[in-house]
Amino acid sequence: MSQVEESIEVGVPVHTAYNQWTQFETFPEFMSGVERIEQRTDTLTHWVTNVDGVHKEFDAEITEQIPDERVAWTTVSGEARQAGVVTFHRLDEDHTKVMLQMDFQPEGIKETVGDKLGFVKRQTKGDLERFKEFIERRGQETGGWRGTVV
Repeated sequence: MSQVEESIEVGVPVHTAYNQWTQFETFPEFMSGVERIEQRTDTLTHWVTNVDGVHKEFDAEITEQIPDERVAWTTVSGEARQAGVVTFHRLDEDHTKVMLQMDFQPEGIKETVGDKLGFVKRQTKGDLERFKEFIERRGQETGGWRGTVV
């Protein structure tokens, strides 16, 4: 298993950052390689990705979700093995630190080499930078799910 950890400060209140992160179907707007996400239930999402020509489909289950604090997930079926957590830290009234921690299993030579060369870390950093730009440009979330999963 490989690990990646990245964080970014965004210029929106913690509830805005958190609410936007719960809108999984908008992820393709700021996550490179994510073609589509379908929210199938409150806790199950279906992902379609294409990263450097490697196409994958998988289901991920939300294993923990606490409003304004954290969203944790793990894959439950499909072509990707990963688990992670995104945490939201209030810095002040208008700023939030978003931290992403993820464990993943590279598959095949292309993914293994890409991981060793730091591709996943750079992609994650870029995704967080695009999330920052997305939410700051909008100034408000596109929606939000405030349910709790424990």
